[in-house]
Amino acid sequence: MTMQALKGFKDILPDESPTWQWVEATARSVFHRFGFGEIKVPILEKTELFARSIGEATDIVEKEMYTFTDRNGEQITLRPEGTASVLRAFIEHNLQARQPLTRLYTIGPMFRHERPQKGRLRQFHQMSVEAIGSDHPRLDAEVIAMAWQLLAELGLTVSLQINSLGCPACRPAYREALLAFLAARQDKVCDDCKRRSETNPLRVLDCKSAHCQEQYQGAPMILDHLCEGCADHFRAVKSSLDQLGIPYGVNGFMVRGLDYYTRTTFELLTDALGAQSAVGAGGRYDGLIEQLGGPKLPGIGFAMGMERLTLLLEQQNDGAAPGRGIDCFLAAIGDAALNYAFLLLHALRAKGVKATMDLEGKSLKSQMKQADRLAARYTLILGEEELAKGEAVLRDMASKEQQVLAFGNDLATTCATVIETIGKNEK
Repeated sequence: MTMQALKGFKDILPDESPTWQWVEATARSVFHRFGFGEIKVPILEKTELFARSIGEATDIVEKEMYTFTDRNGEQITLRPEGTASVLRAFIEHNLQARQPLTRLYTIGPMFRHERPQKGRLRQFHQMSVEAIGSDHPRLDAEVIAMAWQLLAELGLTVSLQINSLGCPACRPAYREALLAFLAARQDKVCDDCKRRSETNPLRVLDCKSAHCQEQYQGAPMILDHLCEGCADHFRAVKSSLDQLGIPYGVNGFMVRGLDYYTRTTFELLTDALGAQSAVGAGGRYDGLIEQLGGPKLPGIGFAMGMERLTLLLEQQNDGAAPGRGIDCFLAAIGDAALNYAFLLLHALRAKGVKATMDLEGKSLKSQMKQADRLAARYTLILGEEELAKGEAVLRDMASKEQQVLAFGNDLATTCATVIETIGKNEK
């Protein structure tokens, strides 16, 4: 029997890797420009960390976490999201002592036992971004602007929806209004919603059942119950987004799937992935650090799913991944040409050129097919006759134009000639 990957777990193959690498490189570039530093956190954490941060009544903790008892009898969990781990590290290593506003990001695999769907797997990869130490609404707008900037640099078009979930001061009044609304509908909703009505009523609005969502039409909105401080904060966030020219819509029923959010929440949406419309989402979590045993510090962050980003890019580019391809393919015919090309290949690589060749010296037709499959920008054709003349043919694989290159007396000169010609052609 042939062994296969577990359901919901996927191999990222060499043809797919360039897209992933390009997305990660673009993300790191954007994050660093905004002053964020990378932190790498463990994949395994104590189960208590997620129960305390995400919320025991959430789907993630109740149904989706990969939790088990280790050999020491301790309950541990494969991380289902990145924020809790980053904040645990922030507290443990006293990072707030280094700078008043700490900006961190991490990129890596997360794990949730849920039904695999398009763009959603049981092992999935996220970029998780956290800004800790300020509750100023401009920071909310800045973090949203960074997410917007990243998607723009990836060439993806999305829409932005925002909401405010209020704070501990104004939520109780909204909770009472929502409970009164839900009480008249208890016999028409699913069992999960009935249970959540007692433990965390706000979470019923996040139910994925279409039938339940029909029952919640006309539910009270938290925006109508914000205290003065939260209302002012939300107005300032919107004003800052307006100043930055970032378009948005207000969705008063957006509650997100995690318990720790307060005030600003947001989602970045696409209509290209069916039901899995969110490519990024986040919000403010002003009480979470203290809840985890740290100092009383506010924070805001977001996460983006790598699978969804790469899927969107592949769809948008008809499968031609950004970053895929090589600079130059060396097509050599004959033993002497193969030996020379082998030396030239390594000289080009040492100078930063992304190059390869067919080491066996198959037919020219076969090698040109290889160059096409590898999406080579150029192919350098070198045969015994060309080698004797001290020249080679450089083929532009896009325009199909060819030019003869005269080689120098040594390998270094030849390498410089190839690099200089390629560089001139790209200008």
